[in-house]
Amino acid sequence: MQELALENRVDYLEQALLKLARQARRSDFKIEILSDEMRFFKNEMRLFKDEMLDFKNEMKDFKDEMLDFKNEMKEFKDEMNKKWGDLANKLGTVAEDIVAPGIPFVIKKHFGFDVQELCVRRRKKLQHRVREYDVVAVAGKYIFVVDVKSTYRRHYIEEFERALNDFFVFFPEYEQYKLMPVVASFNLTEEIINITSSRNWLALHMFGDYLEFVNIDKVNV
Repeated sequence: MQELALENRVDYLEQALLKLARQARRSDFKIEILSDEMRFFKNEMRLFKDEMLDFKNEMKDFKDEMLDFKNEMKEFKDEMNKKWGDLANKLGTVAEDIVAPGIPFVIKKHFGFDVQELCVRRRKKLQHRVREYDVVAVAGKYIFVVDVKSTYRRHYIEEFERALNDFFVFFPEYEQYKLMPVVASFNLTEEIINITSSRNWLALHMFGDYLEFVNIDKVNV
């Protein structure tokens, strides 16, 4: 009986050891899987860290590029302001440099008259009011009053009309002549040409140093 009991105890111990061994193997396997997963996660985190570092460097490069662009735009703006200033100064002499020298030719071409009198920036003060006209030319029975703009905009027409209404008030010595208003510009839109034509004004287009009436066929002269 004692031998049988001992044998049973040995069998029980063997089974317990086998079970413990199997559990240990399963634990080792799980630990190995967990270890692999941790290594994978660690590699992923390292890659993510590298990507974030690259992104940070790219953002720094982008920030530097935007700063360079901002500086370039400031330089460009400063340069454009200078050029516009130079252009404005040049346009201030358009009446003298382009329109006045070309007026006798274009009037002779279309009206057949020689210009007898030509004034640039004809200016006069009357009491507390001052009027200035860019170009005034007397030819035949006409007095041509020219308003010069680099680009002729619609509101200039109303301003010019008010100036025209005052012309004989300021210069009564020209009352014997027929007033012929002229708008002159490098840039005359179809709208401006149509408006001037409807008012029986001439539209003078400036092509460099070449002048041409572009609505002479629409104006009753």
